[in-house]
Amino acid sequence: MRNSILGLIAITLLFSSCKKEQNPFEISKQNIGLLTDSTMVKDLKTIYANDSIVKYIGGDEFTGSINNIEIFEKGGKQLLTLTPKQALDTTATIGSIRVLDERYKTKNNISTISTFKDIQSSYKISRISNLINSVVIAVDEINANFTIDKKELPANLRFDMNLKFEATHIPNNAKVKYFFLNWNN
Repeated sequence: MRNSILGLIAITLLFSSCKKEQNPFEISKQNIGLLTDSTMVKDLKTIYANDSIVKYIGGDEFTGSINNIEIFEKGGKQLLTLTPKQALDTTATIGSIRVLDERYKTKNNISTISTFKDIQSSYKISRISNLINSVVIAVDEINANFTIDKKELPANLRFDMNLKFEATHIPNNAKVKYFFLNWNN
């Protein structure tokens, strides 16, 4: 009896000490790799210790308080562009992230090299917005916005700003131009 209790305790300790390591390229609703929606700007040096962080700090006169932070691999490839909720505040959290590297993927394997068909078959599309040069596909399930250039659309749909886009208007093979996560809410 005593050996079985000790064995049970040992097995419990073994399983509790084995935690799953976070994939640095996995995207979910509240995190992208080790970066979460509650990460402060001051914590970025720790999270991206093996990468390069470039902060643009400008005056309000031209930037309109935008203070993007770019994350590069040591080899020079840009991974992400982060926009804090508050400019020039190290305690601010990240409001939005532009995903630039195709290695960042959702659990459904959606990345910057995905097509509209990939997005539509993996997630429920919340809304489609018609902009001047692009359409934006919002997926609230993962707080993501996918931008598709209007050049990917049939010619008769490119210039009608009053058109309310539906999923049937967008070709399956339309490629994602930009991929954003939005944590501003």
